[in-house]
Amino acid sequence: MLFQNRTDAGRQLAEALLKYKGRHPVVLALPRGGVPVAAEVAAALDAPLDLLLVRKIGLPGQPELAMGAIADGEGMTTIRNQDVIELSGVTSEEFEVVCKKERAEIERRRERYLGDRARAEVKGQVAIIVDDGVATGATTLAAIKAVRKQEPKELVLAVPVAPLDTIRKLHAEVDAVVCLHVPQEFGAIGYFYRDFHQVGDDEVIATLRQFPSNRSMPAS
Repeated sequence: MLFQNRTDAGRQLAEALLKYKGRHPVVLALPRGGVPVAAEVAAALDAPLDLLLVRKIGLPGQPELAMGAIADGEGMTTIRNQDVIELSGVTSEEFEVVCKKERAEIERRRERYLGDRARAEVKGQVAIIVDDGVATGATTLAAIKAVRKQEPKELVLAVPVAPLDTIRKLHAEVDAVVCLHVPQEFGAIGYFYRDFHQVGDDEVIATLRQFPSNRSMPAS
């Protein structure tokens, strides 16, 4: 399966999520690549949209390899990939140096993308986490744990593509997983898109402006 672009992936994902429309969910996007996908889901489900600010903690000298991840929220949620840490011999001090850099990037993004925008009310709601795909699952796991702290009524992970072993691992962390394509051979998320351009800050900000962060409640 090839998605034309993230908008196409989002429309296909939205179709698979239509059963949640009547349950008034809130959609939570992982920026930057997850935002155009989540926008299509939020539009189809008539749902508010907010961001889940998550950063991979890359191995020093090999930043594409995740030795953990960090998610915004109360106290910031940090996930450690102990296998990678132990195999690479990374010390606690080295881990913390990278962590500090990624915390700073989360704070920059929070200010740049959200400013004084109200944050979504997740407690007691059906929360749908959306990204453009999942590879190792480190950042996704950090995002899931950060959302769990907000006590949603139900937590759903929705992605266009992910490897089977990652989906199995994450399935235990959420109430439901919606994944359109689970390939035998994975490689990288970008392999499953014709257009997988880097999403910029301005695109994230412009997309957020099109959606409220919370549903308007009718007067009782």
